[in-house]
Amino acid sequence: MAQINKPTDYFETKLYAGSSSNVTVSGLDFQPDWIWLKNRTNADNHVVCDVVRGGNSNGLGNLYPNLTDAEYLPSSTNDSIETINSDGFVVGGNGNTNGSGENFVSWSWKAGGTGSSNTDGSITSTVSASTVSGFSIVSYTGTGANATVGHGLGAVPKMIIVKDRSAVKNWTVYHIGVGNDKDILLDVTNAENTSTAWNNTTPTSSVFSIGTLGNVNTSSNNYIAYCFAEKKGFSKFGSYTGNDNADGPFIYTGFKPAFTILKRTDSADNWLMQDNKRKNPFNVVDTQLFPDLNNAESSSSAILDYCSNGFKIRKTGGNINASGGSYIYMCFAEQPLVGTNNIPATAR
Repeated sequence: MAQINKPTDYFETKLYAGSSSNVTVSGLDFQPDWIWLKNRTNADNHVVCDVVRGGNSNGLGNLYPNLTDAEYLPSSTNDSIETINSDGFVVGGNGNTNGSGENFVSWSWKAGGTGSSNTDGSITSTVSASTVSGFSIVSYTGTGANATVGHGLGAVPKMIIVKDRSAVKNWTVYHIGVGNDKDILLDVTNAENTSTAWNNTTPTSSVFSIGTLGNVNTSSNNYIAYCFAEKKGFSKFGSYTGNDNADGPFIYTGFKPAFTILKRTDSADNWLMQDNKRKNPFNVVDTQLFPDLNNAESSSSAILDYCSNGFKIRKTGGNINASGGSYIYMCFAEQPLVGTNNIPATAR
């Protein structure tokens, strides 16, 4: 498997300050295709936009990971990301994503541009895919019957996040650590749930399967799916068991992490999201946001160590390290442990 030596060609975290007028967020090493925004200062909804769904003349369509709401198409140029540029994007003046005097974080991924038709599945999808980084954005219309959907990755997805754009429905997640006969919901604290969402079928290198569950396959409703395959030096998806000890589990990724999302699966608890830009100056990560909540950023004692080859749990408790608790994670890289240029990663 080829290794990605420069992860920032495909994923990057950027912080910005709000102004209540247009703000240009720039300096990415790529043109972003999926963007996730969060107000760090105040309790405001998470917002995600992507190039496959597009939007209208006022900006890109919004979805809210902590809410079940259908897709919102902006009614004014202040309500969304207005444009995407070659190295970033322009945010309108809405307080949700650009309030004056408030601090914000953005996470951006590169896929494959605006997308093209994919007929690999029984449902024809529109797919924007990067086979190099293992990320695709997939738009499809539900049939209400068991079906398959092409994802364009050329590798087996380890995680898939699906949202019904047409209706008030939960965000539904497939994860390799949960399996094909269960799902877990992004917008609530629920534990994993036995489910027909994936038709009890593991994704293949060309398609993922959907059952008749309305969250993923209501007839004539429009859906968006964010699909992730694992790539050496760039991304890792897996599970671990907690020990309720400050000397917690170490999760090997083969790279220095830049971004993590964690979730307990055997019991109800909040999702947890962290990154390398909001942490203290050292490798200990001590700030947190919650994908299922609109909460402002909060600080805690040491939560994770972002090490040169993975991350180590440094906190006890339910949402990250309960004794015997089962957890899943997604993780993206800042730097591979050792690139093909033979330059090793360091923890600091």
